[in-house]
Amino acid sequence: MIQALASFFTKIVRRWLPDAFLFAAFITFIVFVGGIFGQDKSPVEMVGYWGDGFWSLLAFAMQMVLILVTGYVLAMSKPVRKGLAAIAGLAKNPGQAVVLVTVVALAACWINWGFGLIVGALMAKELATRIRGIHYPLLVASAYTGFLVWHAGLSASIPLKVASPGDDALSQLTGGQAISVTETIFSWQVLLVTLILFVTLPVLNRRMIPKSDEVLEVDPEKLKEAEETRIINRADMTPAERIEHSPVVPVLLALMGGGYLFNYFANGGTLGLNSVNFLFLFAGILLHWTPANYLRALNEAIKTTGGIVLQFPMYAGIMGMMVGSGLAASISLWFVEISNPTTFPLLTFLSAGIVNFFVPSGGGQWAVQAPIVLPAAEALGVPLSKATMAVAWGDAWTNMIQPFWALPLLAIAGLGIRDIMGYCVVALLWTGAVVGLAMLVL
Repeated sequence: MIQALASFFTKIVRRWLPDAFLFAAFITFIVFVGGIFGQDKSPVEMVGYWGDGFWSLLAFAMQMVLILVTGYVLAMSKPVRKGLAAIAGLAKNPGQAVVLVTVVALAACWINWGFGLIVGALMAKELATRIRGIHYPLLVASAYTGFLVWHAGLSASIPLKVASPGDDALSQLTGGQAISVTETIFSWQVLLVTLILFVTLPVLNRRMIPKSDEVLEVDPEKLKEAEETRIINRADMTPAERIEHSPVVPVLLALMGGGYLFNYFANGGTLGLNSVNFLFLFAGILLHWTPANYLRALNEAIKTTGGIVLQFPMYAGIMGMMVGSGLAASISLWFVEISNPTTFPLLTFLSAGIVNFFVPSGGGQWAVQAPIVLPAAEALGVPLSKATMAVAWGDAWTNMIQPFWALPLLAIAGLGIRDIMGYCVVALLWTGAVVGLAMLVL
């Protein structure tokens, strides 16, 4: 049944889902019209919200470009390729490969979502080069399902935000009181849900392996990174070329980078986008050993960033319209108004899933929903920690049908959103059932 369901959604998606850029464009039009007819805003006002928000994610977009490029370059180094190959060697057939890539992606995304996206994609490529008869789109989709647990892990932006409130308006909603991570990501309820997903998602993905006549293999040679085979004669080099092919500069830079990271974490620093990018950058410089090798790999990795550069501003514009028009707040408020103390966590989870479709940023979504969700939770007597995790789980849940976060993974894997979305829909349905039930009974 699961195999048939996956096949059904895959056929629909491949026929009807447009390219990820057109998907973003269609959402732009939907929100534009929704703001006019749902919030009584004029077309001029909606265009203003769109334009004002269009460049609001530039810093974040650059972080995403760097997480993709630095992670890709790091993986192209010989030591990392050997490490991935060793892990991939644990799988001996297509079924084991799907299970392995799911487990690795889940663990990596729980540690850090940016790290997990890159590792999952690279593991999928490595497995596809080693095992014959493997359905590559499902393998890559399985890697992406690891992203479902990111907002219950160590880089969860909303739980980390409420754990260390500042002086901003959002922090005032909790009276300046911190909601400890022991009540959110490390609570027994969240850990139990996460464990259930760790156990069931690999099994679910394996059950979606299509029939042999539907398997779409990829040529392993197309996935292998090019090896540097050029013979270098140092005697013929200029002084500048000798520096470019010397390990001195990479080693010195890596020592500086390592020293900074040691102090950073020793003084309570956390694993976030900037620290992961910093780690990937200098680890890659060191492991490629010479500047020439690193720059060669960097030029190759840059080719994968087109989707992010083009589409992130589009989603920033969508977010600007959702927030500026009040459309996102109206969606959240409607769910709150029909809630009672029992159904409030579930309906908040569902509303967060819908808002995430249009505001695909954990921090941005919290800014929209927190002023509505937290006061309502207090009024209904629902623990703020539970309301917080309802939004966090909702944000992670619908990422399965939101191409925004799949872009880095797809760029590395060399696939399009249509190739994996059908399988992601099945993962969405299962995860929605698990988390939704937990919101009612735990």
